[in-house]
Amino acid sequence: MQLDPRGVRFAATITTVVLAFVLITGSGWLAFAQAIVFALPALFGMRFSPYGALFRTAVAPRLGPPAETEDAAPVRFSQTVGLVFTVVAAAGYLSGLTAVGIVATAFALLAAFLNAAFGFCLGCEMYGFIARFRTAGRTA
Repeated sequence: MQLDPRGVRFAATITTVVLAFVLITGSGWLAFAQAIVFALPALFGMRFSPYGALFRTAVAPRLGPPAETEDAAPVRFSQTVGLVFTVVAAAGYLSGLTAVGIVATAFALLAAFLNAAFGFCLGCEMYGFIARFRTAGRTA
């Protein structure tokens, strides 16, 4: 599956705003809600991304076709990484381990912001590194 990179950045922008609110409010329930948003595409595929669906229905029709597309697999992996961090964040906040919630949220926020602001997908880069490492291990 190929994705419109503008949609990926749109989703990262919404995620950045949500995670900033999590940091400001310390809301474990909001972190948990964001974890669900990450879980849907991570578990069932990118077409189940709520923010992606919003982009496809409300934004993309006004933009025209993308100049390029990107593979969904690295983006799906990054959703899985985001899921892990937001689950840890929610667990931290909701269990009273606020420092754990803050640190996990801050890491997820940094990754989302890098993608939203600069188009640099940290999870996608991790995916590429792991793929190269696995390939190099087979040829050695």
